[in-house]
This record gives sequence, C-alpha cells and structure tokens, in this order.
Amino acid sequence: MSIDLKTIKHISKLSRISVDDQRAKKLVGDLNSIFDFIEKLNELKTENVKPLTSIAETTLKLRSDEVQSKNIREQIIKNSPQDNEDYFVVPKVIE
Repeated sequence: MSIDLKTIKHISKLSRISVDDQRAKKLVGDLNSIFDFIEKLNELKTENVKPLTSIAETTLKLRSDEVQSKNIREQIIKNSPQDNEDYFVVPKVIE
C-alpha cells in the first residue's frame, strides 16, 4: 500500500485537520515507511507460534475467596441519608 500527497490532503480534509504542504510531504514518507514495515510483518509465518501474554512465565498467587465481614447490615443502614430499616433511601436522580 502506498500513500501519496493527494491521499494525505484527503484524509486531513475528512478529519478536519489542517496540514500544510511541508508537513504533508513528511507525513507521506512516515506513513509509507510504517506501511512497509507492516507488510514485512505480514510476511512472517506465525501459524505455529503461541500468543505471548508476558515475557515472565509466572503465575499469580491465588487466595481463597472468603467473606470477611458478617452481619453488618445494620451498621451499613445507619449510614443511609434517611431512616429506613431495609435499604438506602437516596434522592431521585432521573425525572
């Protein structure tokens, strides 16, 4: 794939970004070198390569999922803005 000056001008117009001629010529070279590198990467044979998630082969330490606090409902309800025994009463958000 090759990018020319006309394409740069068209993209800048679509994105509503003003690009002067000197900057556009530099962008042509930069984008073409990026696309050339992408084409080189596409030529690599990666069918038998496993995806790499990390270079360090470590596993995370797991902990047991246990409830730490029990029967603290009354303490939580005390923080409610209005008195209620069952749930928090808060101001209406949507009208």
